[in-house]
Amino acid sequence: MITAAEPLPDTVDGEHALVLFTQMLRVRRFEEKSAEMYSKGNIRGFLHLYIGEEAVGTGIMQSVAPQDAVVATYREHGHALLRGIPMNAVMAEMFGKQEGCSRGRGGSMHLFDKATRFIGGNAIVGGGLPVAVGYALAAKMRGTDAVAWCIFGEGAMAEGEFHESLNLAELWQLPVVFCCENNFYAMGTALDRSESETRLVEKARSYRLDAEVVDGMDVLATEAAARRAADSARSGNGPYFIEFQTYRFKAHSMFDAERYRSKEEVHEHELHGPLRTFAARLSASGLLDDDKRATLEAEIAAEIEAAVAFAEAGTPEPVDDLTRFVYSEVQP
Repeated sequence: MITAAEPLPDTVDGEHALVLFTQMLRVRRFEEKSAEMYSKGNIRGFLHLYIGEEAVGTGIMQSVAPQDAVVATYREHGHALLRGIPMNAVMAEMFGKQEGCSRGRGGSMHLFDKATRFIGGNAIVGGGLPVAVGYALAAKMRGTDAVAWCIFGEGAMAEGEFHESLNLAELWQLPVVFCCENNFYAMGTALDRSESETRLVEKARSYRLDAEVVDGMDVLATEAAARRAADSARSGNGPYFIEFQTYRFKAHSMFDAERYRSKEEVHEHELHGPLRTFAARLSASGLLDDDKRATLEAEIAAEIEAAVAFAEAGTPEPVDDLTRFVYSEVQP
């Protein structure tokens, strides 16, 4: 039930605010349906849900230009949808069908789409960081204004790739925005048990990067931070680091017993979740009522059901194609 909240600032465009809410809601409902399909056995392998973190991806994508690249983690369904990969292609990929964005070969953790420059889905923690640096280096050498957006969890900051990537990005003044989604538990270890310096932004600053900390549960704050980072990177000021402090409401993956935190803690964070609080602010501003919410829910539900039907009707790749794409098919 929508509760009273502080209205949106007068500087916020109402139509745009509704777009932000709709995008977050679309990601949330897609993830919930994905969990359902996983439980039914239609999606196999690992499944990592983005529920609770929707404000981060939604805010970031408002500043991502068509020529930019997005390098994400294995918790990337929301990023892929927000970047513009059709929902049909995402769901079909998760079902392992040829109509999927990676021909059904990648599944949940390896979404890829050349048309939108969505460079994964990376299953290796920290694996996307050097990829993003490489894309940014190519953009600079070509003289374009493209930016590489590298999205990763705080667990990646304990990996060697993090330090190597930030060091080179700053040395070479590359147009890359490092977006750390800090949900405080990585796979299942509390931040203060895995990092000697829990002020993650200070790690980035130690490499002389411009860096800031943002409330990752506030979509307006995440959007504003991403805009600052984009303007800086496109202006030739080198890399930028943003720590988005957020929280996932579900387990690390569908296999996670989630014994490292209490249900009471999760519930407390849910009360301040991005959808709940932003819906309340929209309501207080006269932009969202029960009828409007019901209409949005119905439209999103119809899109999701169509995506499931598309995936179910998809084509499994034939066994004869098992070795296709393993080696180059280009003849000398």
